[in-house]
Amino acid sequence: LGSRSLPWQLPLLLTAFSCMLAASSAQLRYSVPEDREPGSSVGDLAKDLGVDVRSLTTRNLRLVSESGLQHFQVDLAAGVLLLDSRLDREALCGQSPTCSLHLQLVMENPLQLHRVEVDVLDVNDNAPQFPKPEVVLEITEVANPGTRLPLEVAEDPDMGSNSISTYELSPSKHFALSINVRGDGVKMPEIVLERALDREKVAVHHLTLTALDGGNPVKSGTARVTIHVLDANDNPPVCDPPVSKVHLEENVPVGTLVTKLNVTDLDEGPNGDVEYSFKVSNNAPGKFTKLFSLDPRAGEIRTKAPLDYEESNAYEIAVRARDKGSPAMEGHCHLRVELIDINDNSPEIVLTSLSSPVQEDATPGTVIALIGVKDSDSGDNGQVRLQIGKELPFKLVSSFKEHFSLVTNGPLDREKASGYNITVRAVDSGSPPRVTQKTFYLRIADVNDNAPNFSSPFDTAHVQENALPGTSVFSVSASDPDEGSNAKLSYSILDNGVQDVPISTYFRIDQDNGTIYTVRALDYEQDKVFQVPVEVKDDGSPALSSTTVVHVFVLDENDNAPTIVYPTVPKGSAFHQTIPALAEPGYLVTKVVAVDADSGHNAWLSYQLQETAEALPFQVERRSGEIRVAQALRETEDPHRLVVEVRDNGTPSLSASVVIVISPEENGVQDFAKSLDLPKSSPKDTNLTLYLIISLVSISLVSCVMFALMAARCLKAGGAGWTFAGCCRGTGRKPASHFHGQMKPGGFIKYLDVGGAGLTSQAQNYASCFSPMSDQSDFLFVKPFSHSSTAETVAAYEQQNGGIKTLLFSLQQAQPNPDWRFSQTQRPGTSGSQNGEEAGAWPNNQFDTEMLQAMILASAN
Repeated sequence: LGSRSLPWQLPLLLTAFSCMLAASSAQLRYSVPEDREPGSSVGDLAKDLGVDVRSLTTRNLRLVSESGLQHFQVDLAAGVLLLDSRLDREALCGQSPTCSLHLQLVMENPLQLHRVEVDVLDVNDNAPQFPKPEVVLEITEVANPGTRLPLEVAEDPDMGSNSISTYELSPSKHFALSINVRGDGVKMPEIVLERALDREKVAVHHLTLTALDGGNPVKSGTARVTIHVLDANDNPPVCDPPVSKVHLEENVPVGTLVTKLNVTDLDEGPNGDVEYSFKVSNNAPGKFTKLFSLDPRAGEIRTKAPLDYEESNAYEIAVRARDKGSPAMEGHCHLRVELIDINDNSPEIVLTSLSSPVQEDATPGTVIALIGVKDSDSGDNGQVRLQIGKELPFKLVSSFKEHFSLVTNGPLDREKASGYNITVRAVDSGSPPRVTQKTFYLRIADVNDNAPNFSSPFDTAHVQENALPGTSVFSVSASDPDEGSNAKLSYSILDNGVQDVPISTYFRIDQDNGTIYTVRALDYEQDKVFQVPVEVKDDGSPALSSTTVVHVFVLDENDNAPTIVYPTVPKGSAFHQTIPALAEPGYLVTKVVAVDADSGHNAWLSYQLQETAEALPFQVERRSGEIRVAQALRETEDPHRLVVEVRDNGTPSLSASVVIVISPEENGVQDFAKSLDLPKSSPKDTNLTLYLIISLVSISLVSCVMFALMAARCLKAGGAGWTFAGCCRGTGRKPASHFHGQMKPGGFIKYLDVGGAGLTSQAQNYASCFSPMSDQSDFLFVKPFSHSSTAETVAAYEQQNGGIKTLLFSLQQAQPNPDWRFSQTQRPGTSGSQNGEEAGAWPNNQFDTEMLQAMILASAN
């Protein structure tokens, strides 16, 4: 059937197909274990269907899964249904008693449909598993035999005899396992106490519970059972040892720990919680209670008054330990404290003078402090030596007896240490020696020996174009490890001469906080990026400084309405276009081309026809702007007036419109040159046509030479994988305005290179590879250099002269993104997918306007 007659005959075909399926259907049923390997035979389809194996291929036997998952395949040569992948009954059907997969077999000539049902049989491929790997139970030690502790039931995904069959418990002297069967047939395990417990002998019992299934071979799963025995008060507190002796130096500080009683109670909880108290005897009624204290909870005995060996050299202390059980039980401890006579006078440190602060650039040997020392003891107990930390950049020098000087012993750095806590330690020669220490703080004075530093040598900022002057752009921040005036920073912008206009005419900076503000409104279409060099300087003497560069990117704003570049008609006029009167639907009438000076989303254009009272037999492609015939025209058709509106994707959206008058003509033939507004040739233009042909031939020869040079360059750079599209990539800026191209024999430009009028006007060059007659032409765009192009790049450009030389230099120097090529469905501005709801996805780049300008210049020439 022809493509034109198919739509009205399609319902008939579907009806006939449904009838044939209803007339030729059958059902087959097979079964397969779930552990069968892929490739295993499930059933003999040819035999069961009663068909010849050799006819299966000619009848195009196909297998269709009703679930959408293909688990089987058909061996057409043998006529056998094979398993395509390993089956998992639990994953396919869960805990369902039955598990079946439904398939459809379709054969042609004649058309037949057969239903196949495959039962997946369960095998014992899953072991029992408990919900938790460990179960914790509690039971009191006075529990009676026969007490039951329920356990959690294990789970097994398998069915029938492969499910859980029984439970087993590891051997135990005190516990046994009991299994009860629930009403639904589920077996419930329980632990039964068989012998009395004693928590003091065994506080925790560890058992292993095993679940076994009924498969062959048997699979099992285990869980750890931990039984904690709860305590009863059946043990008194015991002091270990019951009688102890402690030696204590005299004059120890008040609060010194004498000893901590070691009392144990085998019970736990309140039954093992012990409280302590002094037990006063009749011989010494409460004398030691004035010198010692007892913590009733911790059992710690401490001094609460100064001890003197000359007054008493020993003390006897009795302590009662009582638990909180019911009834309470108690024990007794006895302690003898013997005092030791010691060197009880400590050295004394006297700080005579201290020079603080000291400059961080002080030379080694500078005197910092004078220190004296004395000790009231005599003999060896009165001999004192001084010490300071070895890690400090200082040392002690003995001046004369009992007098020392503290001097610097190395370089100082305030940024590493702004001061030092110097601890002087005095040690006498007594036995044991007594030690005294004194700490004083030495401050280091700052000198300006550090320049301010930025966190990064480069920063990036963004600002919206047309923002009001005074808009905050970015805040730079520097740090200076110095202090005071040496760390007081001021910021300024440097005019380094990279830009044509001083950068200070665009931005200013707050010298105190480093915030950069705009001086005037910025224009994205004129300047896209700035390099703002910032200098920070401290207030030291001499002042130190450092610099950073802030790259300020200007963000585009929808401040330019679309401009219609084709067809070009005076304002208030209409563009007239003729088409054949018998033009069929889909016939290309003309194409509206528009550009937008903005970028990104703001330059995404869409085309539409303004609504009219009467229905028009034309439609415009929303993305490409192509106007095509939507329905067949009548033989006598009046001219149609179309208003095409072009709207961008900005917020708010801006638009432009053009009026096109389409006149059908009898026996007309589409003239592509006419649609591009090319002048008609006349007998008077014979000489002009001859000159044009000669010019085109000359340009073609020059283009061939250029193409050969470009091919050689690209082959050298890219190897054997080079193509013309790969070498036809964007060029950089050109120092002079130029336009050159390569012509096809038909007269249409195949390769174009468009240049501006020099660097001062921010000229931009573009390369495009396209054919006006093709819907699949490729366009290529190369971004222009930013406002902050380096002086070296400008000099390199100024050295290039001539069209071919400039083109080769551009190909060599400026290929920032050679893979930015777009098909007809991806062109920004004039055609291509521009909206998120359409099929094409747009890259979020700011380059569409410049590429369209290259297209326009190419079309104009």
